[in-house]
Amino acid sequence: MFAPTYLDHNATTPCDPRVLEAMLPFLRERFGNPSSRHEYGRAARKAIDEARSQVAAAVGAHPTEVVFTSGGSEANNLLVRGAASYFKPGALAISAIEHPCVTKPAEELARQGWNLHKIKVDKAGRIDAQDYATTLTFRPQIISVMLANNETGVLQDVAALADQARIANGNKSVCFHSDAVQALGKIKVDFRALNAAGVQALTISAHKIYGPLGAGALIIDKRVELRPLIAGGGQERGLRSGTENVAAIVGFGVACELAASRLDETATHLRTLRDKLETGLAQLGVKIFATNAARLPNTTFFALPEIDGETLVAQLDRAGFAVASGSACSSASPEPSRTLLAMGLDPEVARGAVRVSVGRGNDAAQVERFLAALNETVTKLKHLTAVAV
Repeated sequence: MFAPTYLDHNATTPCDPRVLEAMLPFLRERFGNPSSRHEYGRAARKAIDEARSQVAAAVGAHPTEVVFTSGGSEANNLLVRGAASYFKPGALAISAIEHPCVTKPAEELARQGWNLHKIKVDKAGRIDAQDYATTLTFRPQIISVMLANNETGVLQDVAALADQARIANGNKSVCFHSDAVQALGKIKVDFRALNAAGVQALTISAHKIYGPLGAGALIIDKRVELRPLIAGGGQERGLRSGTENVAAIVGFGVACELAASRLDETATHLRTLRDKLETGLAQLGVKIFATNAARLPNTTFFALPEIDGETLVAQLDRAGFAVASGSACSSASPEPSRTLLAMGLDPEVARGAVRVSVGRGNDAAQVERFLAALNETVTKLKHLTAVAV
């Protein structure tokens, strides 16, 4: 079977064999419901407890601060909607480059009477300091700023932003949340340190760190009150009812343990490949976005003049390379990248954007072959354009 070289790890990652091995018993003989009182149920409950400790350890949290969900989108919705349920409609602030699973529930709250502020970013994709300071004068009750952008890889100093929000609020806590889905496994994520600065909740997901699809978590300060999205049997401290996906949660725990144990090695490997890629892209006259900002070590977002991003992605796929034209969760939309538009890029430039996100399984030879294929593909597309004109 034809298998393209996979260069889209920000969309999802392959499941690590050790993760799958840990999951298999819970898909076969260890099938108990963790709410049951018999041995089958107790074994499942023990497995969830162990996974909760593994997830907590990976992000410097306490196990009681981990609420398992079906993924990052549910965790983000739980925070935004759940926290808003405990406030009277007031000010709500999110960055202009948030993932749709933060933006859309925030916009829904705006239709219900909340005053939504979308915090601007600068040309490098970082939070605009002046606009953030202005936003804080409205005393937002909920703030959400992603730790690492899924398209550009740009990192935000959420600890400093949370601390600034707390000071602006008279040293009273603000419900400050950060989507850390793309950060986990690539850079150090320390909830205890972030919490001390005022970050009260983080979102993480298993399938971005070589774990299974369908498992995520909201890491949350227990002092924060949330109204659950799903009512039922009271699982996850009553914040996420429903029989737990034991196999996926077990896999999530193992993936977190592996990610933490090899973080430095992974980051070095990814950064080496990204630097090699970007050196080659520069020689092809490619515009790489956000190079002046601190970024994830694996992510490159770029565009070529007068080349449509979707067309380029399709041609590269035929050439044997799986890349993306932006966020996987927004791939159905023909609109240019909202992140790049927020950074002030021209829509035509933004429409040509392509994202490459390398992973642990990639190597230098694959990067070299990708650059050769890209050069050949671009040459062909430019020739076709010239003939059409």
